[in-house]
Amino acid sequence: MKKALSVLICVCMLFTLLCFGVSAESGDKTLKFGSDGKFTILQISDTQDDHYMAYELENFLKKALELDDFDFIAFSGDIVEDWRAGDISTDAEPYREGVEVDGDYEATLANTKKAVENIFSILEASGVPYAIAQGNNDYACGVTNEDWLKIYSEYDGCLTVDMSNDSAGKIDTYIPVMSSDSSEVAFGIWMLDNGKGYTEEQLEWFKSCETGNVPSVVFEHRPIDDIGNLYERCHIWSEGALADGLKFYRLNEELASGHMEGIVEPGTTTEQFTAWQEKGVIGAFFGHWHTSGYTGVWGGITLGITY
Repeated sequence: MKKALSVLICVCMLFTLLCFGVSAESGDKTLKFGSDGKFTILQISDTQDDHYMAYELENFLKKALELDDFDFIAFSGDIVEDWRAGDISTDAEPYREGVEVDGDYEATLANTKKAVENIFSILEASGVPYAIAQGNNDYACGVTNEDWLKIYSEYDGCLTVDMSNDSAGKIDTYIPVMSSDSSEVAFGIWMLDNGKGYTEEQLEWFKSCETGNVPSVVFEHRPIDDIGNLYERCHIWSEGALADGLKFYRLNEELASGHMEGIVEPGTTTEQFTAWQEKGVIGAFFGHWHTSGYTGVWGGITLGITY
């Protein structure tokens, strides 16, 4: 699935985040708005590659980075594939995709490092800083978050660090974006690790972070259930209707637009979503679903799925 859809990975967020009116003037790792008042973010998600890089993925990433002068890249998880069959004629190892070597952690780690290098070397060459929100496949490959952090620390442009320090070892990062004259923090970027669920400790850390409640945006891998509030019940013959048992749903055109291929029933407000509202989050964007790509506004927060 990854190979067939790799050309779609970044498109959704390229246009979604431009609407925030948020090009940083580079020089160090401090992110800041450009003198034109803009800060442009590119989201990449679910590359799910291994140590043999897919030809079209390499080409796509390079072309995506040529589309605009991006100031930051948000990588919303599933950098690697743990293991699956398939992947015919797309790289140097046909019929197999994945970094995992059963029973051999060091071999798996070596494959993971190579897979990351394949992708991050392209990001590094662009000069655009980036950060990662862990995905379920990044966990499934078996590499520990301690080793993931070591990998991330080897790349100059990677801003990922563990700030939440929770007992589960989740990797959560808050990145401030300064005003154009660097006189104050004007915006914030949250890279939150829900690749293997989200914990109460993470939520408490989020709530306790002193950010001045400046506007901010969240990137996670798995969509939270609140995204179902962008859907509506509909008739079986309604355009865009998808079945959930004997019930049918579609995107509520008054709230959202795009393409959906998965259903979350409306009506949920999670504690995490409420915390986002209280903290000044204006957007939250996810990956994980591969074949869905849409955005909409619920509860004052723009929610989006990228292909």
